[in-house]
Amino acid sequence: MPIDAAEALAARPRVREIAWGHKDVQLYHLGIGAGVPATDPRELRYTLESRLHVLPSFATVAGGGPPGVIGGLSTPGVDVDLARVLHGGQRLRLHRPVPVRGRARAASRVVAVHDKGTAAVLVLRTEVTDADGPLWSDEAEIFVRGEGGWGGGRGPSGRPSPPPAGAPDRVVERPVREDQALLYRLCGDWNPLHADPEFAARAGFDRPVLHGLCTYGGTLKSVVDTLLDGDVTRVRAYRTRFAGVVYPGETLRVRMWGSEATAGGGTVRVAVSVPERNDVPVLADTVVRYA
Repeated sequence: MPIDAAEALAARPRVREIAWGHKDVQLYHLGIGAGVPATDPRELRYTLESRLHVLPSFATVAGGGPPGVIGGLSTPGVDVDLARVLHGGQRLRLHRPVPVRGRARAASRVVAVHDKGTAAVLVLRTEVTDADGPLWSDEAEIFVRGEGGWGGGRGPSGRPSPPPAGAPDRVVERPVREDQALLYRLCGDWNPLHADPEFAARAGFDRPVLHGLCTYGGTLKSVVDTLLDGDVTRVRAYRTRFAGVVYPGETLRVRMWGSEATAGGGTVRVAVSVPERNDVPVLADTVVRYA
């Protein structure tokens, strides 16, 4: 059996040392679409080293290694075809703001394996700590088509929830460049699905698709810039479910509903769609928690 749930869950954590600097942060920000207009002071916070702050979703690429989706496929007990793999969801929890440069220890392990019947879902958790203690933790949900049916637990429902009722508080539209996926690949996700038309066709897509984590990062930037006064240090947690694909050259329509803030912070619920395809959803169950 390509996925041995017991072996995957019993495997020891994969531990690696990671390091990053301002160029890695700047490349990530450019990869998710920052820097337009290039001289806008609000954008220079993402692109100019003397003013640089770090969007928390940079945590998904810090260290330059393969993303969680790819890392999870190297776990003992997991032997699957990359063309059958989709990124189902992502969760991030911040213990402290991500520094512009740093060294840390990242420990990753599969913490759940769900049997959906026609597919399997692996949950890969990564805990990152530096010399001062915990920095962040994240979880990647890895959806593998055709690998279910062994009789395991189904886990939580994979059906996205509808967006909040009522008109959103804010709506932002973010154009996606034709070469956005090619630029984002330089952050470490070399999956040919995002660059090779033949591989994309084999995976069932008309053409290469944008990385889900690129949409994830660009969406968080929209929330921070629009509702959090551009202050990246206010983000405490961020989660989403990937509901559809984005093709380079399309537009992201980001709708935001903010809860009433309290002394401890607040919550922004987000829905992201593509207007060129009748507002087809691409991110669902998306929540940003902030201080």
